[in-house]
Amino acid sequence: MGLIDIELFTTLDLVGQAPGGPEEDPADDFAFGGWQAPLIDEVSGAQVDAAYEGTDALLLGRRTYDIFAAYWPNAGENPFAELFNRIPKYVASRGEPELTWAGSELLGPDLPAAVRELRDRHQKVKVVGSLDLVQTLLREKLFDRLDLWVHPIVLGGGKKVFADGAVPTSLALLEPPAASPRGTVLLRYGLVEGVPATGDMSELQD
Repeated sequence: MGLIDIELFTTLDLVGQAPGGPEEDPADDFAFGGWQAPLIDEVSGAQVDAAYEGTDALLLGRRTYDIFAAYWPNAGENPFAELFNRIPKYVASRGEPELTWAGSELLGPDLPAAVRELRDRHQKVKVVGSLDLVQTLLREKLFDRLDLWVHPIVLGGGKKVFADGAVPTSLALLEPPAASPRGTVLLRYGLVEGVPATGDMSELQD
């Protein structure tokens, strides 16, 4: 069985909206599109490169798919372009979009069932951006790993990674947090069965 890995860039207040540029969410009144660009450095860039090693499929929401389909086929010689153009792309959408990017396939209306099938077809499926899709996967616990690049800024508004409807979920840190020179921290978590436990702080006192 393969793995479903979610890759997200977020702020300290867990805003994940439009990190790459204003065009990522033009319909929303969001003044900080492209907030990630000033914070990228060689360390965080290398972390992202390493995260995609072994990826054999992409799982994307409709908006992210449209952005990628307009850019990557014409990106020239680039390792990500070579990877993204070569592997299958699966698109979650409530509509019937025209998928012009070679290797693209629209998932059926039963998203949980379709994602479970992807686990059987691929070894390492990457979910990139696609906050609406991510929130569905989080609610359904249809993921295996969550990579969060937490950037040292607070925006005070925008779409959050964990929006209304998030369900109690337990996660395990898979490796020590890794910070870049500009203060971005990579947190890599794995899904754990069960829900968060509770306790009494007095039990920890001598």
